[in-house]
Amino acid sequence: MDINPATATREDLFGYGVAAKISGVEGKGTGEFALLVEGIARIKIERITQERPFFEADVVYQYDEAISPEDIAIQGLFAHLKQLSPSFEEKLQILAALDVKDRLEKAIALLQRQVGNIKNNVSITTFTSTSFPANSDMEKLNSHRTRRSGMSGMPLPGLGGMGGGPPEEDQEPNEMEELKKKLDEAQMTPEAAKVADREMKRLKKMSPAQAEYQVTRNYLENLAEIPWTAMTEDKLGVETLGRARKQFDDDHYGLEKVKKRLLEYLAVLKLKQSINQDVDTQVAKAEEDKTLEKVEILKSKRMIDKSPILLLAGPPGVGKTSLAKSVATALGRKFHRISLGGVRDEAEIRGHRRTYVAAMPGLIVQGLKKVGVSNPVFLLDEIDKVGTSNFHGDPSAAMLEVLDPEQNHTFTDHYVNIPIDLSKVLFIATANSLETIPPPLLDRMEMINLSGYTTLEKRHIALQHLIPKQIKTSKFPPILRHLNSNIFVDGLGDGQVEFNQDVVSKIIESYTREAGVRNLEREIGSVCRAKAVEYAEAKDSGDMEKYKPQLSIDDIEEILGIEKFDEEIAEKTSRPGIVTGLVAYSSGGNGSILFIEVADMPGSGRVQLTGKLGDVLKESVEVALSWVKAHAYELGLTHDPSEDIMKKRSIHVHCPSGAIPKDGPSAGMAHTIALISLFSGKPVPPTMAMTGEISLRGRVTAVGGIKEKLIGALRAGVKTVLLPAQNRKDAKDLPQEVKDGLEIIHVRHIWEAMRYVWPEAHWPGEENFAGIESQL
Repeated sequence: MDINPATATREDLFGYGVAAKISGVEGKGTGEFALLVEGIARIKIERITQERPFFEADVVYQYDEAISPEDIAIQGLFAHLKQLSPSFEEKLQILAALDVKDRLEKAIALLQRQVGNIKNNVSITTFTSTSFPANSDMEKLNSHRTRRSGMSGMPLPGLGGMGGGPPEEDQEPNEMEELKKKLDEAQMTPEAAKVADREMKRLKKMSPAQAEYQVTRNYLENLAEIPWTAMTEDKLGVETLGRARKQFDDDHYGLEKVKKRLLEYLAVLKLKQSINQDVDTQVAKAEEDKTLEKVEILKSKRMIDKSPILLLAGPPGVGKTSLAKSVATALGRKFHRISLGGVRDEAEIRGHRRTYVAAMPGLIVQGLKKVGVSNPVFLLDEIDKVGTSNFHGDPSAAMLEVLDPEQNHTFTDHYVNIPIDLSKVLFIATANSLETIPPPLLDRMEMINLSGYTTLEKRHIALQHLIPKQIKTSKFPPILRHLNSNIFVDGLGDGQVEFNQDVVSKIIESYTREAGVRNLEREIGSVCRAKAVEYAEAKDSGDMEKYKPQLSIDDIEEILGIEKFDEEIAEKTSRPGIVTGLVAYSSGGNGSILFIEVADMPGSGRVQLTGKLGDVLKESVEVALSWVKAHAYELGLTHDPSEDIMKKRSIHVHCPSGAIPKDGPSAGMAHTIALISLFSGKPVPPTMAMTGEISLRGRVTAVGGIKEKLIGALRAGVKTVLLPAQNRKDAKDLPQEVKDGLEIIHVRHIWEAMRYVWPEAHWPGEENFAGIESQL
C-alpha cells in the first residue's frame, strides 16, 4: 500500500490488526534502528479516538479457539502455513478471518500458488526510520533486547526487507528498474547486451542477502557506465587547422615538430570525416532506392578512424603533459590522464577477475567510465616508469594490447570480460627515457622527441607566460604591455613590477640549468614574492617612494643569493695547447663552451687525463693523439718519418670544472687541434670554437646537440664555430639570432679544420691530403 504513515487518516486504516509487544531494539545510534516485536493477539478496531500525533483507538481482542493437538490434518496445514510468502493484501485477508476454518481455507488457496520453499522459521522484524536522537536511551533498550531462539539473519520472502510489505513497495524493485533502464540506455554492443541480459536474470533470482548479489549488481552497474558507443563530435569545421595551430602556439612556444605531427593527424581526420559524409549521403540514397547490394558496398567504403598512438619523449618540464591537453582542447574531446608511474600489477591495467573480493575494472576502463565517451584523449603519463615483470604479472606486457592499433578494437578487461573498442581513443604517452621501455612496446608507438628549451626559448616563455602567471599569484593583478623588449606588469593602484631581458637571462643562466622551465618558474616566483613584500612594506609605511618596481641584476643576486652556475666566457688571449670546445648538458636545453687544455713535459710518452672524463672522451683523446703521431712528419713536427714525437715527452690533457662529469666523442676535433697547437707552438684564436668526432683517418663526423652548443657559444662571446659537414642539416633549425651572430664553418677532415684555424700556416703534407689516407 502506497500510503505515507505521516499523512495517513482513519479511512486508510484496516479494520483488523495485531497487538504486539516490543522485545528489543537494534541500531547504532545514527537515526536508523529496528524494533523486534512479538505478536500477542488479533484485534478489531472499534473506534478511533485520536489521529495526531499518533493513532489511538478502542480495540477488541479476538482470541482463537483452541486447536486439538490430535487433529493431524490441521497441524499439517499449519506447518505449510508457516512457509507462506503472501503479499500484504493477502495477509490482511487472513488477519480479518476470525473463524479458524475460514482462515485455513484462505491459506489453502494461497498454498496452491506457493512457489518458494522456505525452511527457516523467522521472527518478524520491523524496520523503521526516524529522527531518533543519537546517544539517547537506545543503549538502555538494547540491553533488554531479546531474540527468539529461531531467529535467522535471512529476511522473510515477500517482505523485501521492509516491514512485510509487497515487493512493489520496496526500494529494491525500483532500483532494479533503474538498473534495467541504465542498461537499455547504454547502447551496448550485441555481445555486451547478451551478457547483461543473462546477468540481470540471475540477479532477479538472487536474494539480496546472498554474497554474490552485490557482486553481480556492481558488475551490471559497471557495464551500464561504460561508453560503448557514445562519442564526442570532433570540431572539424572550416577553420579547424587554423584554430588548432593557434591553440598550440598560444599554449606552447617552439616544439614545431610536435605541432606539425598533430596538425597532420587533424588534417587526416578531417579528410576522413569529409569522405564518410559523402558515403553516408550515397548510402541514404541507395536505401531509398532499396538497392541492398549497393548499400553494403558503399558502407564498406567508409573510412575507419584508427587514432595514432604517440609517444612524447623528452626531459621533465618541457610541456609533454600540457601539450596533450592542448590536443584535447583543439579537438573538443574529453581528456583523461592515467599515471603509470609505479604501476607494478598487471591487474591495474587489465582489471581484476570477478572471482576476487573487491574486484574492479582496470585503469583503462575506469578512464572510459569517467569521461563517458569512447573517443577521448588518454594521456599515459610516465610510461617509462611502468614496473617490470614480477609475480603480479608484467604491466608493460599488458599495455601491448592497449597500444596496438591492430588489436585494441577488441581489448578485453579481466573484470568486464567483454571486448571493448579502444581504436577511437587517441593515446598520447609520455616518457623521460626510452631505455626502460621494452622494445615491443616502443615499437607500437610513434615516437616524437622533445628536446629541452634553449636559453632564447626560455627567455621568451618567461616573458610571455611565467612572469605574468607568477605576478598574478603574488597578488600583482596583471595588465601587460611591452616596451623596448621589457615586460611591465602593473598592479592596481601604485604597485608595479618590471622585468627586462637582462634580468630574465641572468636568472636562466646563473640560477637554473635544466631542460624545462619548472625551476625557472620557481625562481621567478621567488623574485615576485620578494617584490610583493617590498611593495607591502612600502604601502604600510606610507612611503611608496621607497618602492622601486624596476628589477636589476644586483636585485636578482640579493634576492636569489649567490649564483648557482658559472657561465664560461671566451678567453681574450691565447696560448698554444688551449682550444675552445662546445658542450651540451645532459639535462637538455643548455649548452656552453668547454676549454681543453694540453700541456707537455719531459717524459717517456705518458698521457695523463684529468677533469672527470668518461671512457668515450678518453678514447677520443687517444684517437686524436694517434692521428697526430701518425702524421707528425707531414705536420712538420718531426724531421724524420720514423721519429716518435712522444718519445721524450709526456702530455697532460685537462678539462676544467673537474667536479662535473664529462663524456662523449664530440671533442675529438678540439683535442686534435689542441695537440697540433701544442706541438707546433701555434695558438688557436680565442673566439673560435669547434665540435666534432674524429676518426683515425682524420675524418670529422657528426655529433649531437648542435642547437644547444651554438646558442651557448654565442652567449659566451664566440665568433666562429667549426662544425662537421654532416651537421649542416642541423644548422637550418637554428634561431635567426644565432645565424646572424656566428660564422659557421663546416669541415669534413682535420686538414680542412687546420686551414681555417691557421689560414696563413703551411703544412708539408697538406698537398698530399686526399681525405682518406692514414700512415699508422
